[in-house]
Amino acid sequence: MRKWGVAVAAAFILGGCAVGPDYERPDIDLPEDWPEHVLLSAEEQEAWQQWWTRYQDPRLDALVARALDDNLDIRLQVQRIQESRARLGLADANRLPTLDAQAEAARERQPEGLSPIPGAGGTGNLFSITGILGYELDLWGRLARQEEAAEAFLQQSRFSHEAVRLNVVADVVATYVNLRSAQEQLAIAEKTLESRARTLELERIRYESGQTDALVLRQSVSELETTRARIPSLRQQVRTLEGALAVLVGMSPGELLDELDFGDRRLADMELPAHVPAVMPSELLRRRPDIRAAEAELMASTAEIGVAEADRLPRLNLMGFLGTAATETSDLFTGSAETWGVGATVAGPLFDFGRARARVETAEALRDQAETRYAMTMTQAFREVRDALVLYETTDERVGAVRRQVQAIQETRDLAEIRYEEGFTGFIELLDAERALLDAELALSEALRDRLNATATLFKAMGGGWDGERSAPPHAEARVED
Repeated sequence: MRKWGVAVAAAFILGGCAVGPDYERPDIDLPEDWPEHVLLSAEEQEAWQQWWTRYQDPRLDALVARALDDNLDIRLQVQRIQESRARLGLADANRLPTLDAQAEAARERQPEGLSPIPGAGGTGNLFSITGILGYELDLWGRLARQEEAAEAFLQQSRFSHEAVRLNVVADVVATYVNLRSAQEQLAIAEKTLESRARTLELERIRYESGQTDALVLRQSVSELETTRARIPSLRQQVRTLEGALAVLVGMSPGELLDELDFGDRRLADMELPAHVPAVMPSELLRRRPDIRAAEAELMASTAEIGVAEADRLPRLNLMGFLGTAATETSDLFTGSAETWGVGATVAGPLFDFGRARARVETAEALRDQAETRYAMTMTQAFREVRDALVLYETTDERVGAVRRQVQAIQETRDLAEIRYEEGFTGFIELLDAERALLDAELALSEALRDRLNATATLFKAMGGGWDGERSAPPHAEARVED
């Protein structure tokens, strides 16, 4: 017994030694600050969790809320989290003993010549009920590494869910803004069409009275039809964006076929956040869920190396059973019918012709790929932030410039109209001024759209309102952080 005790104790000690590499975060050179650091202090960031509400648009808030509840991409990610959680539960359970029950009933005939007891041959019954306890001692940490990998995959699922959630919110905001811009451009074109129709009617009266020539009349017709030709494509753009927004917020096929109505709020009525919360480059590692998901994948692939290496080593399984057996069911559970036993098995590969080594090399290659994807995700994230900062600044400058342009062209057009009515300038000059005004108004609508989208893009690049502390469990957070 003493030898058995020593062996078991040694096995438990070895069970605390896990083979394979432990996870270490790759060393990546990070900048200390952005080229031009933005904008609010860290204390104010908590109020920006629902950053889309800063646009002060109740219809947009309602659409985002519905998307977070009904969007199919988000629903799929939630289901993947449930799958990963179940896999982690299986990995946890594999480290615990198993208890099985077995019942047998048999009737057999044994020749008298084969029985070890003379005259004991013949036909008889055998009944047995047995409980079997099994346990694998995790000598090399194989089961521990499997649990570690399953936990990392669960983290990856959670962070991927947050990444999809952030993308969906940003897409809803951008599509909503694009829809508002398309509606405004359509309204501008329709208003211009009405103005062109009135102008044509006036020029026709003047032509018939001999006050103008056929060239001016044909020019007026041309401008009317040119404006009319713009409207179908603008109307198509509105309908397309309505359908895209309906899908993003999770509308059913029946709702998609109904008349969609998202209101008619103007872009100018949407509040533009004057500031965006500041995020240091090092904080991006925690705020961006795609970076956290890529790191969780790297953690899981690192643990899988340990699983593959442990599969090359022997496994120790302990087994014990306790039961009862008798030739008659009435004799079961009596003292004379008791059966029991204990044992251990050690099994491991001897010659597998390189199969185990190939599995280890495969796991190492997958870990290297995960590390490369992590570096690529990091580089992409910093490029997106850099581009978003540039876009955020330039679109604001563009809106100011186009507004001044619209005001100048409006004044020019008003003066041209006065001079035309007084006979000091020709109709062609007036049409040129009106054409320039139409183009400038459409450009202003696009500039306002781009500025609102640039703000949403910057929020998305900075990690949005996502909070890593909320999504990562405490025991996982210690592994994600240095």
